[in-house]
Amino acid sequence: MIRREHYLSAIRDFQDSDLIKVITGVRRSGKSVLMRQFMEELQQTGKHCLFLDFELWHVSKEFSDTNNLIKYIESQLSDEKLYLFLDEVQNLPDWNVACRALRRLNCSLFVTGSNSKLLSREFTKELSGRYVSFRVRPFVYREVAEYARELGRPATVNDYLIWGGFPAAIEQPNETAKRRYLSDLNNTIIYNDLENRYRIRKTEIFERVVDFLLVSNARVFSANSIATYLKGQGVSISIPTVIKYLGYLKEAYVVQELPLYSPKTKAKLSYYGKLYNEDVSFNSIRKEANRYDLTHNLENIVLNELLYRGYEVTVFNNHGREIDFRAVKGSKIYLIQVAYSVVEDKAYEREFSAFNSLDNSVKKIIITNDELDYSTSTVEHYRLKDFLLMEDF
Repeated sequence: MIRREHYLSAIRDFQDSDLIKVITGVRRSGKSVLMRQFMEELQQTGKHCLFLDFELWHVSKEFSDTNNLIKYIESQLSDEKLYLFLDEVQNLPDWNVACRALRRLNCSLFVTGSNSKLLSREFTKELSGRYVSFRVRPFVYREVAEYARELGRPATVNDYLIWGGFPAAIEQPNETAKRRYLSDLNNTIIYNDLENRYRIRKTEIFERVVDFLLVSNARVFSANSIATYLKGQGVSISIPTVIKYLGYLKEAYVVQELPLYSPKTKAKLSYYGKLYNEDVSFNSIRKEANRYDLTHNLENIVLNELLYRGYEVTVFNNHGREIDFRAVKGSKIYLIQVAYSVVEDKAYEREFSAFNSLDNSVKKIIITNDELDYSTSTVEHYRLKDFLLMEDF
């Protein structure tokens, strides 16, 4: 397995801190492997480490009580600092209480989880800022290509547009196996995690809503429009229920929502948003006969790449015309339009005219899957494959 230095270097900065290191992200994005790699790195320098995986039945059974866990950890302490890793800690009852207690011991605490409640208001209030969080995502294309080379197999950009970046999907020998693995992962998240956790009774309706949302990535949405569409498909559902179900998907890091940025108010607007999948495979496994949605998946992977690079991203409203992304990191601000192709005149005019009336104080970029360079004097064009292999703009 490749070393994800992008994340390891960030975590390394806090390895001896008394802050709780919270590593979150969607299931099977590589959190556990990352933590084991970091632990092995510490062990090679003689550090005292302990790793407990709460997805393992015997671990969950032995430490079903928070007091048992704390007593066990105390028995492992010495004058030497203990580096403690609790994997999928949300499976531990009262895990937030345990974290608060363990932080006061002579240990450096790392916790991972596939649930955004790790950063919920209750948890953060109890810790009073005594934590630092790291969001781990499925592989970006550079990582996909590196891991594929390690496995001795090809990994094209088009493969990535369809099958995304879950590490275990890359290990599969063919498309049939990829689809089966990703479908099983989807079922684990939707059925085992969400339906069981929230005791959803109307599972058929919930799954219809989920299917609709995950094939509608990179599109404008509102709870009202979703409810209206589903009612037209014979699914009776209220707007509050749509909002609740959408919240469950966000909770599991399956989807993410981008708000609109208004240049007039220079602020985010809450009444409008676009929805994106954490990994484009959530869209592709819902498509049949190879009718994959490459256009919207391309926009989705550009967003995932920007977030991986540390940009704060919103949708930009240019006087009623939507520009896909406003990406900000420090003093850098980019306006980015994404299209599968601008070869046709209509597509070229539509995509480039989105930048009309904007001055040159902010760099304007368009990213497409075209081979030719369509840069102009005011808009810089990036080929998708070049953009995905860059460290940054």
